Amino acid sequence: MKAGARVQAAIELLDQIVAAADEGGAAADTLIARYFATRRYAGAKDRRAVREWVYAAIRRAGERPDGGRAAMLGLAEDDPELAALFDGTPYAPAPIAAGEPVAMAGVAPVWLEQMLGAAGIGGDALTALVARAPLDLRVNPGRASVAEVVAALPGAAAAPGLPNAVRVPHGTPVEQHPLWAAGAIDIQDAGSQTVTLAAAAAPGQMIIDLCAGAGGKTLALSAAMMGAGTGAGRIIACDIDRARLSRLTPRAARAGAAGIETRLLDPGKEALALADLAARADTVLIDAPCSGTGTWRRNPEARWRLTPQRLDRLMATQARLIDIAAALVRPGGAMVYIVCSLLDEEGRMVITDAMARHPGWVAEPLDLPRGVPHGAGTRLTPDHDSTDGFFVARLRAPC
Repeated sequence: MKAGARVQAAIELLDQIVAAADEGGAAADTLIARYFATRRYAGAKDRRAVREWVYAAIRRAGERPDGGRAAMLGLAEDDPELAALFDGTPYAPAPIAAGEPVAMAGVAPVWLEQMLGAAGIGGDALTALVARAPLDLRVNPGRASVAEVVAALPGAAAAPGLPNAVRVPHGTPVEQHPLWAAGAIDIQDAGSQTVTLAAAAAPGQMIIDLCAGAGGKTLALSAAMMGAGTGAGRIIACDIDRARLSRLTPRAARAGAAGIETRLLDPGKEALALADLAARADTVLIDAPCSGTGTWRRNPEARWRLTPQRLDRLMATQARLIDIAAALVRPGGAMVYIVCSLLDEEGRMVITDAMARHPGWVAEPLDLPRGVPHGAGTRLTPDHDSTDGFFVARLRAPC
């Protein structure tokens, strides 16, 4: 593909991504994969160049743009060489006309920037939300050591303060490596590994992972509970999404994880499906559905999908999940609440409200290798911690 054709391909992809953000369609990565699956003529360099332009345009536009051309014209404003490729030659985009819509530069829609500012996320901390994310691995201690993984992967380095984290260069073919096939490594952000430590999982416990998804945190919990190969403990991994939860079983088999059970829950009927576990869990972990403001580095188009109405629905779900979890924790047990959001409305305020609804529950100080105290919990940010953004709190039930 010529350079102009690459620009036009980026515009076409951005058109699809903007429409999907408006209509609740597929994620950008999925749309990019589908696009190139029907364009076999595009080589590896073409795909890489188009992808880089697409994501650069997405990261630059805080508000959802009018379309793909407006998004690319935003990039062209800052790059004369790119602007010159709008020349109207075959397969290239038409020349730039005076007064065309151009996507405005920004980190997020104005209403979201205001909410983040109220939570203390501004300046460099705000712009870091749309920078490129690092690539982190979690080492399965039952299959390999951190030192062995670092030695096997060029450019890898142990992540300071975390027992099983390794950071590798972008482009590392993780899923093609023998360590992956052996279940020795999994892809998991260092921030996700950090907040999972708040569960303090140990052999012999019963832990309910209430929003397990595909099981990244479940597998980390299992590794901690297995200790030195003892395999003692029970984890009940739950979710309402059948497709995501179904991915956990093969992942657990590859990792040699023990003691994991899965339960598919019906939305709105979660408490009924978990009634046999009432007041029995040592710990309930809630990795709650949220706005994902802490993961914009990986999914920058998510900023275009969020609306005040959707945020209100997420906050209602978060409160409901905490109430469900409270009924599952044994006397003296713990609840760990996690969101990959930096909005206080989904973090600090949720915990304040939860303690008001559940008298006798107390927030415990967290001693985590990353993050800073924030309200009754701990907050991690891309700027401060070089991780995804998270809020985590640990509440202790009355005895």
